[in-house]
Amino acid sequence: MTIPLEFIVFGLTLLGVAIFHRHTLVIALLGLAAVTAYKVGYGGFDGQDGFLGLQWHLQEEWVILVNLFALLVGFALLSRHFDESQLPRRLPRVLPDDWKGGVVLLAMVFVLSAFLDNIAAAMIGATVASTVYRNRLHIGYLAAIVAAANAGGSGSVVGDTTTTMMWLDGVAPLDVVHAYVAAIAAFLVFAIPASRRQQSHSPIEKDEGADIDVDWARVIIVALILASAIAANVHANSLPDSAGAEFPYIGATVIGVILLLTPWRRPDWKIVPAAAKGSLFLLSLVLLASMMPVDELPAPSAQATLGLGFVSAVFDNIPLTKLALEQGGYDWGVLAYAVGFGGSMIWFGSSAGVAVSNLHPEARSVFLWLREGWHVVLGYVVGFFVLMIVLGWHPHPPHGG
Repeated sequence: MTIPLEFIVFGLTLLGVAIFHRHTLVIALLGLAAVTAYKVGYGGFDGQDGFLGLQWHLQEEWVILVNLFALLVGFALLSRHFDESQLPRRLPRVLPDDWKGGVVLLAMVFVLSAFLDNIAAAMIGATVASTVYRNRLHIGYLAAIVAAANAGGSGSVVGDTTTTMMWLDGVAPLDVVHAYVAAIAAFLVFAIPASRRQQSHSPIEKDEGADIDVDWARVIIVALILASAIAANVHANSLPDSAGAEFPYIGATVIGVILLLTPWRRPDWKIVPAAAKGSLFLLSLVLLASMMPVDELPAPSAQATLGLGFVSAVFDNIPLTKLALEQGGYDWGVLAYAVGFGGSMIWFGSSAGVAVSNLHPEARSVFLWLREGWHVVLGYVVGFFVLMIVLGWHPHPPHGG
């Protein structure tokens, strides 16, 4: 069987990212350029040839790409607002001052992600953790923050890009909520070992932050940005005939609110270049994955969906979700957990992982992420089988999306 050239280049790109993690953006852009040149010259885009085919493909993908870029950059600015508010420095007074404090913090990220985008929840969690652990975060705990954000968003249609895609395509919100059966089980598996390891690496100091003046204006700004993101998400999904998928409402709203509130408190614009660089890396992988010659996924089943979770750690979950929606016949809650949480197993497997690695570049090592974040992989498998034992596999009929 001949392997398409696109898959070979994609595999080499991922291998290069894994090995040369200090040059991830260059490697991703080279891989994208190579595949784009090949498809324009020889391969075509789903029956469309040449530059017209490329134009058609970009028209299909631009909303997701713009949303992701705006959210990654916008939430990076949000996390700096939150950090500069000084509120995180008060948390050591309320968190338990042993490993259970780390579990509580991860639980906060989990809950936040159910109501916010998982990117925002992960970045807020990483910002708070940097403060309470004095900027000495263990990679295993960073992986746990990402996993908590992705797990918390897996059962909510406003918590993850993939579940929002399902909502826009006609999947009912209640059809994904049972993903939380798996997500909670996975959380119990990874949260405790990650927190114990972090506590031994750099413990919480309970007396730290006792006399801190909080800049409540920045706290209010953070709340307004998050509220606007939720409102834009709900508005996009309320539009008829999937019109919400035709414009990047969420990203545009977040950036617009940040700019609107700039006279009140100036954002830390210095972080934008680094955030944009990390965002371009993720967008390159997302666009590269969307160009792969995959017309359909394996027939929907519990076993195939379990495998999709592992695939989503290296093959972006957005095109996987799009294919699944076109194919139909999945248990949407099981799929939401698999593609949403599965990306946590590698740092670039999810937008939350890329966002956290923008704040902590030391996390950009596949080897270290897998070695120190082994509990995330274990949590994924345990969570999946708990879901199968408790509820089983109940595929939904095509929903007409």
